[in-house]
Amino acid sequence: MQYMLMCCIDEALWNGLPDAERDSVMNDYHALIQEMVTSGHYRGGARLQSVDSATTLREQNGKVVTLDGPFAESREQLGGFHVVECRDLDEALALARRIPPLRVGGSVEVRPVDPAYQL
Repeated sequence: MQYMLMCCIDEALWNGLPDAERDSVMNDYHALIQEMVTSGHYRGGARLQSVDSATTLREQNGKVVTLDGPFAESREQLGGFHVVECRDLDEALALARRIPPLRVGGSVEVRPVDPAYQL
């Protein structure tokens, strides 16, 4: 079964970390992704650019309106995502627990991918 691991962090907190700590987290992150690729769990994913580069679409009065920036009500922002193949939720959670930004205040939402819509 496939699971999406959605990695969130408060961008202000992330940007406030010392460069050496951010570099350490990202080096560990790259190593984890390589390990997941080698083990056959990794199906895809990406790191996202800052929320400052976001564009949001909403429908208002029957017309689609384009807005600059994110408009979700959240103090954490989606920083990236991974799709992994796992036997079950426990295996997906075990992978998610190893995502390095957790140690600096990040969070990871783990959600099954609907098999009816998998590519």
